[in-house]
Amino acid sequence: MALAIYRKYRPKTFEEVLGQESTTEILKNAASLNRLSHAYLFYGPRGSGKTTTARLVAKVANCETCQKDENFRKKGEPCNQCRVCKEIDEGHALDLVEIDAASNRGVDEIRNLKEGINLSPTSYAYKVFIIDEAHQLTKDAFNALLKTLEEPPSHAIIILCTTQIEKIPTTIASRAQRFHFKKIPLITIIQKLEKIVQLENIEISKPAIELIAAASDGSLRDAESLLDQIASLKEKIDLQSVEEVLGRVGFLKTAKMAELLLKSDLNKSLEYLSQINEEGYNLVQFNKDLIHYLRRVLSLKLNPQLEEIFKKEITDAELETLKKHSKLVDVQKTINLIKSLIEAYTEMRYSPFTIVPLEVAIVENLMIKN
Repeated sequence: MALAIYRKYRPKTFEEVLGQESTTEILKNAASLNRLSHAYLFYGPRGSGKTTTARLVAKVANCETCQKDENFRKKGEPCNQCRVCKEIDEGHALDLVEIDAASNRGVDEIRNLKEGINLSPTSYAYKVFIIDEAHQLTKDAFNALLKTLEEPPSHAIIILCTTQIEKIPTTIASRAQRFHFKKIPLITIIQKLEKIVQLENIEISKPAIELIAAASDGSLRDAESLLDQIASLKEKIDLQSVEEVLGRVGFLKTAKMAELLLKSDLNKSLEYLSQINEEGYNLVQFNKDLIHYLRRVLSLKLNPQLEEIFKKEITDAELETLKKHSKLVDVQKTINLIKSLIEAYTEMRYSPFTIVPLEVAIVENLMIKN
C-alpha cells in the first residue's frame, strides 16, 4: 500500500514546518540550549502542524546525535539519522506515546497515563506523551492530569494538542508553555503542493493546484490529502476535473459572478447562477466563496494598502482581478449585498431549496437602483 502524501512529506525538521516560524524558532532555541519544557500546549486550526511539531519535540529531545555532539545540538534540530529519530519517524518508538483524547477521554485512561509517566523510559532520555484533541478530555480526566503537570517526573514531556483552546481549563493551560498555530497562508500551501507534484510526477495545471489549496482552508494536511485523492485521475488534471471532484467552483467562476453582481446585471447574474446549479456545484460553498471575494473587493476599495496582506492569501493574478473589480464597487450597495448573502448562507445550510435564498438575495439587491 502506497504511503499517503501527507505522511510521505511530513516535515522532519523544525525548519520544514511551514507557516509557524515564530513557534519553531522558540522550540529550536530551547532545544539548542537544552531547555525544553516538561509540558506544552499547542493550539490552532486543524492541519496547521501541531502534532507534527509535537513529534519533532520528541525527536530533538531524544536525538542521540544531539546528546553526543554539543556542536550539533546547538542547531536545535534532530539529526534524522540516529536510531531514535528513525524509530519515531517509522512509528516504532516505545517511549513516544500518542493518545487520541477523542476516543480515550475518561479518567481511567489518564490514570493509566499517569502510571506510564512514572515508569522510566525504556531506551530514550525522555518519555514523551502527546495527547491529541485534548479538549475532549472529561472534567475528571483533566483533574487527574493536573497533579502530573504540577509535579512531572524529570524524564517526562507532556504535549497537549487541541483545536479548541477555550475548552482547556485554565488550571491546565497555565502549567504548560502555550504556542498558537496559525492557518497556513494560501501561497505557502500552493508552493508546497507544486514541489510535491514535481517530485511525484503528477500532471496538473496551476489553477487546479490553486483550487486544491483554496479548498483546504489553511490546512496543509487537507490540501495534501485532496491532492492524493485527485492524483488518482489518469489524465492530466485540469481545473474542471478538480471542480468536479470537489463540487466547488474555482476562482475564475467566483470572480465572474462577482463582476456581474457589481455591475448590477440581474439577468446575467441569475442565468450564471442557474448554470452553476445545473452543473452540480455546491451552492452553499459557492455563496461562501462569493462572500469572501466581495469582502476582499470592498476592503481594497476602502483601503488599497490591504493589497500587501492579500498577497499572502491569493496569487498575483487573482489580486489583479480583485483590484480591477474594486473599481466597480459602490460601497453602500456592496455592504448591503454582502449582508444579504450572509443571511442567504445561513438559510441555505438548512433549506431543501438551496438555490432559492441566494436567488432572492441577488434579486432584492440588484433590483434596487441607487
